[in-house]
Amino acid sequence: MSDLAAVETKPAPKSVEEAIEGLPAGFGDGIGGRIAFWIAFTFSLFQLWTAAYGTLPSQVVRAMHVGFLLLLGFALIGNLVAKTRPGKLWFWALGITGFLTGIYNWVFYEQLILRSGFHTALDLTVATVMIVLVFEAARRLMGLPLTTIAAIFLIYCFFGQYFPAPFIHRGYDFELIVEHFGFGTEGIYGTPIYVSAAYIFIFVVFAAFLERAGMLALFNDFALGLVGTWRGGPAQVCVLSSALMGTISGSGVANVVASGQFTIPLMKRFGFRSSFAGGVEATSSMGGQIMPPVMGAVAFIMAETLNLPYADIVKAALIPAILYFGVCFWTVYLEAGKAGLSGMSKAELPNPWLAVKEHWPLVLPLGALVYLLFAGYTPIFAGTMGLALVVVLILGMPIAARIGPFAFRVVFWLALGLAAASFLEFGVDLLLFVILGLIAVCFFINGGRETLGICRDAMAEGAKNALPVGIACAIVGIVIGTLTLTGIASTFIGFIIRVGEDSLFLSLVLTMITCLILGMGIPTIPNYIITSSLAGPALLELGVPLLVSHMFVFYFGIMADLTPPVALACFAAAPMAKTSGLKISIQATKLALAGFIVPFMAVYTPALMLQDAGPIAAAWGYPVEVAYVFAKACFGIALGGAAVVGFLFAPLALWERLLAFAAGACTIIALPLTDEIGWVLGITVVAQHWYRSRRSNRVAAAP
Repeated sequence: MSDLAAVETKPAPKSVEEAIEGLPAGFGDGIGGRIAFWIAFTFSLFQLWTAAYGTLPSQVVRAMHVGFLLLLGFALIGNLVAKTRPGKLWFWALGITGFLTGIYNWVFYEQLILRSGFHTALDLTVATVMIVLVFEAARRLMGLPLTTIAAIFLIYCFFGQYFPAPFIHRGYDFELIVEHFGFGTEGIYGTPIYVSAAYIFIFVVFAAFLERAGMLALFNDFALGLVGTWRGGPAQVCVLSSALMGTISGSGVANVVASGQFTIPLMKRFGFRSSFAGGVEATSSMGGQIMPPVMGAVAFIMAETLNLPYADIVKAALIPAILYFGVCFWTVYLEAGKAGLSGMSKAELPNPWLAVKEHWPLVLPLGALVYLLFAGYTPIFAGTMGLALVVVLILGMPIAARIGPFAFRVVFWLALGLAAASFLEFGVDLLLFVILGLIAVCFFINGGRETLGICRDAMAEGAKNALPVGIACAIVGIVIGTLTLTGIASTFIGFIIRVGEDSLFLSLVLTMITCLILGMGIPTIPNYIITSSLAGPALLELGVPLLVSHMFVFYFGIMADLTPPVALACFAAAPMAKTSGLKISIQATKLALAGFIVPFMAVYTPALMLQDAGPIAAAWGYPVEVAYVFAKACFGIALGGAAVVGFLFAPLALWERLLAFAAGACTIIALPLTDEIGWVLGITVVAQHWYRSRRSNRVAAAP
């Protein structure tokens, strides 16, 4: 275990989201940079304290969360973007003003509740300033598309009474609109910002600590050793490492850069085309958001919105995630075969099990997190305790390194593990006591202060990484508030229902198109929140199970980042692949075949997401139905992948590709006799193609 003392001290890979969404790397130079750094650290400390002890009212936590977001966001804009001294001072003034709106909600919390509906001029001024600052922060950090969409909804609140039917509403005065969006839990301080404060922030910091501890290096070594020898080894490594990264980071674009800077050049050197290498990285990285057990931030919002245990969301996503990454592996395998690429030499690859053996303690906090999530604990508790265990592990490393005999180190880790795990019996206070004790010891031993620096930097980096998500959750509160205030959602829902009465499939297509169009300009989180608020109730009314309808919207929100012409994840991969983002997005769309098919399949056969049973379950039992639906999905998607790539055992003839595509489509769609036709036609095509390829090989090998 002494090897564990060599904690990864290099900075975690910088997220490309920072550059894309308005912020370069770092916190800035000089005293301003140091102050911004400590603001980020304090932000994390505040969120962890409220998550662990929960002594503040929810409304205060939400207001302070937004206040910290505005303070840190504008401070970083001033430090990193503003060019002149007056500009820097201006943004710092905006940030301090935004923070004071949170303080105002904290100090006057009880009075604001008592004055609900009769707020004073000062109350309304504070709320108005906060709303304006959220819009400006979103414009600076998230770009114009999301800000414009929110502005359109806000304008509709003010002027919707002048719109033609069916969009007209009764009209609302300024005071009512400001109160609705600036106070209470229906506007900016609504469910999205609650989830950002309670769940998302904790898991983002959790990921920052794991990356600082060397988890990314462990994932890369494990993936290299395990699948590097497969056909198309580097691309297979990319898929597996991105899937593993998804267990600690739900940000697709961040995953692209974190692993792409290593995997994309490796794929290109191995012989893959630049566009395909970028497409593999973008597709597999976006899959991190649907990869259990942690998934992306949307999963937490979904659990809160549907009032379901987080474990239910994870279980529903399990089979689709397997299919998604299975298709990525399969397509890479076919593409490598088509290009004549084999695997990497085993001699040049690390031993995956040796990497696990050397760094296995890093997996323990992740295992504890998964256990707590599935044991019925809240995501707030699970995330906080998982993070605390990571801190215990990191702080224990330099202490263990100074313990000589191996047996003594084992005793130390066992004692520390038992003390840390005792929080389940004795509460958070004991775990906090353990952490404070480790901090005190580290302060006085060789290497301990460096370790404390790693923890400090991870706290600040985690707060900065959470900034874009938090601002997106704040601004999307304007959209949700408009829907609840005006009732415009019922108009859209009614339209979808009317279409669905004639064709459920057409309603699903319209919902998919809405998600893809919205996703061209806004991130997955606001895309899901907006579209699920509009289309989710309509699909439920048409008989689609509640969780399946929300997962449908979720999946296509993710696919929007891979779909041309605005494919954010693909353009993030473009600089590393040294080709255009559009070419990468075309390849990514092919690779993400399962992401486009599985949501439709789940609507007609909910067992694919472990939801409602169908006729097969009535006759043979639910496990049989799940197994059959999974098998036919694998078979159909595998045939579709072969048809798209044009290769199976050998290059496919055009007529073979057409028949393979037809067979795959038959097994995927849920109509009478289509399964039978798909299985027979698919097996026939595969068998004859195998026979033809074998015969061709024998002829080629003959002297």
